[in-house]
Amino acid sequence: MRLQEIQDWGQQVKRNVEKVIVGKEEVIDQLLMALLASGHVLLEDVPGTGKTMLAKALARSLDTGFSRIQFTPDLLPADVSGINFFDMKRSEFQFRPGPVFTNLLLADEINRATPRTQSVLLECMEERQVTIDGVTYPLEQPFLVVATQNPLENQGTFPLPEAQLDRFMLKISMGYPGREEGIEILRRFRSADPLASLTPVSDAAQIRAAQASYTAVTVHDDLYGYILDLAERTRSDKDLLSGVSPRGCLAMLRVVQARAALAGRDYVSPDDVKAMAVPVWAHRVLPARRGNPFERVAESAIRRILAETPVPTESAEELGAR
Repeated sequence: MRLQEIQDWGQQVKRNVEKVIVGKEEVIDQLLMALLASGHVLLEDVPGTGKTMLAKALARSLDTGFSRIQFTPDLLPADVSGINFFDMKRSEFQFRPGPVFTNLLLADEINRATPRTQSVLLECMEERQVTIDGVTYPLEQPFLVVATQNPLENQGTFPLPEAQLDRFMLKISMGYPGREEGIEILRRFRSADPLASLTPVSDAAQIRAAQASYTAVTVHDDLYGYILDLAERTRSDKDLLSGVSPRGCLAMLRVVQARAALAGRDYVSPDDVKAMAVPVWAHRVLPARRGNPFERVAESAIRRILAETPVPTESAEELGAR
């Protein structure tokens, strides 16, 4: 698939999702970046802002497999991955796949499940496979996990450990709609749910073709250096106990390539890196102090590092030169 075709594909899916989701263009763009870059997304925001609706709208726009798991404290690992059960008629064990065997998995309120159950997703998200009773089962491609969580609740929740947070390529907040957006939501949902009439505009083959092609986007050596400079500053920053890992740098590289491809560009610019630094890195660093959920210490530190780090000054033509 050519880069222009990737842009056309992204715009088609985006327009379809926007039939349901109002005024969240940047959020939809970032969700498509993760899909294109074979990453996973953590949607964190207060209840009722449209996190689950967004994931469902994307799933309805894609003619692929979709599963939703409501995470609760009594959810067991086998409820996610599947089990081997004894078939009395055949006198042998049979494998019954769990909901993780799909293309788009919605892990709703993921932090309500116990760490043992949460850990089932580690292998799925990183290696695209599930191992049960010593047997490894590959997952179908594409495979995207969209997890949601509420940042305000403490009772009955189990915060995701750093190792699991690092598996998410992006952490995105929906935010409240503006006044005009709120009015449009009321109008749109007044008599019917637009999600019910949403039809697919893309299939798994198109997604795989786009995923195989977007890395043709050129990344200048100065951009590699810029990403590394930012990451190294997070590792020594006074407000952070730990900084961005090499996995975080690779995630940034893939995301900015996807962002450029979806914008119809064949090169990455410093603006791509600056725009995606918070959603790609804020959940991967460990703040030196814990603030309230709305203080966002890690995000403030990354924005300050962006302001303090020199930016490559080459022209677009030079950055796009091979």
